[in-house]
Amino acid sequence: MSRPLKIITGTANPELAKEIAGILDTPISDALVTRFSDGEIRVQINETVRGADVFVIQSLTNPSNQHIMELLLILDALKRSSAGRITAVIPYYAYARQDRQDKPRTPVSAKVVADIISKVGAQRVVAVDLHSPQIQGFFDIPLDHISALPVIHEYIKKNMVLSNPVIVSPDAGGVERARLLANKLGCGIAIIYKRRPEPNKAEVLDVVGDIDGKEVIIIDDLIDTAGTMVAAANMLVNMGAKKIYACATHGVLSGPAVDRLTDSVVEEVVVTNTIPLQDKMFSKLKVVSIAPLLAEAIRRIHEEESVSSLFTH
Repeated sequence: MSRPLKIITGTANPELAKEIAGILDTPISDALVTRFSDGEIRVQINETVRGADVFVIQSLTNPSNQHIMELLLILDALKRSSAGRITAVIPYYAYARQDRQDKPRTPVSAKVVADIISKVGAQRVVAVDLHSPQIQGFFDIPLDHISALPVIHEYIKKNMVLSNPVIVSPDAGGVERARLLANKLGCGIAIIYKRRPEPNKAEVLDVVGDIDGKEVIIIDDLIDTAGTMVAAANMLVNMGAKKIYACATHGVLSGPAVDRLTDSVVEEVVVTNTIPLQDKMFSKLKVVSIAPLLAEAIRRIHEEESVSSLFTH
């Protein structure tokens, strides 16, 4: 007899959780996630989960520490309630950019977050476009790393009129992502070489590849303050690019990002809904849903089917 499927969500991205639950034709389980008057998080699961296959959907978005703590307390409550299997579905993984010691006496924060999620009760993790692939190795439990490229590719095919496109990676670390998208679109790639003198500041130096007279699609895993994206777009236009489109999985859009992108030469900014963006919408921003991909991953895990075809090769 198969275990019943249960979906629980924290407060980070309830609309995405509802969309996933709707696709799976499964109601979101009754769970209380709120605050005591002193600010402490209160969690209570209000229905039985004994023996169930439970998926906790929680993006670790701003305020990240609050949403991490919500996830941990939900996982602990499920473990203590004898859930059959507990999977943390994390569309956006916080602290992912702190994945190594780039300076002396600094933490590897991405590993710390992975450790506590693994220790507190999760038996499996589903994540979307981690900033660094090596973060998969920080977990001592199975992790399914899902790529958002299929939904971004589908949007580009249906909504962008491209006669001579080129995919641009904004740094050397994103070359594989750019190559995969270029293969899907049947076009070439270019790479921006940049130096980052300090966090959230990037100095763009040069471009490797032909972008003259072409429609440029810059693809990245996230857009935070948009400094890198706007500087890259300006340089590409100065080098002869015809149009600039910006695509990313995670629309963090912190600080001056919205103003920078609004005033930039970028024609359109395409992100997914791994992070809720209701209060950050602007005319150039297009949001595509990651829910169908995550719903399919959940269905396959629940039914013990292979998830490998959802990875982008």
